[in-house]
Amino acid sequence: MRYYLIAGEASGDLHGANLIKGLREEDPGSCFRAWGGDLMQEAGATVVKHYRELAFMGFVEVVRNLRTIHGNFKKCKEDILNFQPDALILIDYPGFNLRMARWAKQHGIPVIYYIAPQIWAWHQSRIHQIKASVDQLFVILPFEKDFYQTYDYPVAFTGHPLLDIVDAYWQKSPVPPVLSPDPRPVIALLPGSRRQEIAALLPLYLRVLPDFPDYQFVLAGAPAIPDAFYQSFLDRAPIQPRLVRNQTYDLLSGAHAAMVASGTATLETALFRVPQIVCYKGNPISYLIARAVIKVPFISLVNLILQRPLVPELIQHHCTVETIRTSLSSLLTGPRRIQMLSGYSELRHLLGEPGAALRASREIGAFLRQKGATKP
Repeated sequence: MRYYLIAGEASGDLHGANLIKGLREEDPGSCFRAWGGDLMQEAGATVVKHYRELAFMGFVEVVRNLRTIHGNFKKCKEDILNFQPDALILIDYPGFNLRMARWAKQHGIPVIYYIAPQIWAWHQSRIHQIKASVDQLFVILPFEKDFYQTYDYPVAFTGHPLLDIVDAYWQKSPVPPVLSPDPRPVIALLPGSRRQEIAALLPLYLRVLPDFPDYQFVLAGAPAIPDAFYQSFLDRAPIQPRLVRNQTYDLLSGAHAAMVASGTATLETALFRVPQIVCYKGNPISYLIARAVIKVPFISLVNLILQRPLVPELIQHHCTVETIRTSLSSLLTGPRRIQMLSGYSELRHLLGEPGAALRASREIGAFLRQKGATKP
């Protein structure tokens, strides 16, 4: 089989890489071409466009980059037609991928969506576009299956792929590695994977550091962001945290607490059982638009899955040095910390069983074989 995959973010690159491994296990002769990242390339895909060139966050930023985005659509369509895949596999990234789904359907290319777009959060009318354009949809959050059932659209719940990724890490590294000779407990800084969110959150994180002299701070560098970008903020900081690269899981495995940008990292942090505060700060206009259209009560995956506010969420004007300091203090010791760790156990249970990527791979293979068998 020939597969074309599109992932527009670091988390999509991670999940796409594991799906490629599963598909290759099912069919060793499979061929993969992709828009993605380093992990998908390492898994065996020919990556023709890196996600770092696609990461526009917020409504205003998208408008500013419309010419680039339209150019990307054109290049992607041309590349897919030249490759002639047996299926197009889309991974999250709905603004781009839903348009590609509609186009692919019009050209007779089977469309598979792995890591369904979070339309339950906003723009629920997109369900009609999905029903018209997507042949097979996989969901990874337990409440998503019920959401799609209300629209009479059958989907497959695979369980969350992060379970496999985190479990595989612990099997390889059962003892947390020592990242520093400093004996103080570690607080992890995860300010996001995009320049915009890092620029908004990292300066706030850094101003909190002097208030916690009994702890050391370690900053997780995002794969697509150069050291120089981080250093421009660190040079102005009263205390410089240690910057580590390609060691986020090493960092979380031994962290006492974490400050995390909203996104997949909140769930990863929870699966490593690290008490966390979740932060978001964006362009003011983009935030106001988002607040008007988003239909869910939380921004972190942890709270959304549990359907209650287990982890503190500091959003926009509530995300300040003072609120970060207060929230972090409450997690370092005492009942708030114990309550959060207990909630993480419940979260793990709700996410289903490990094996998500392999289950999805088998269902994709079966679907395409059946589709081939029924062709006239």
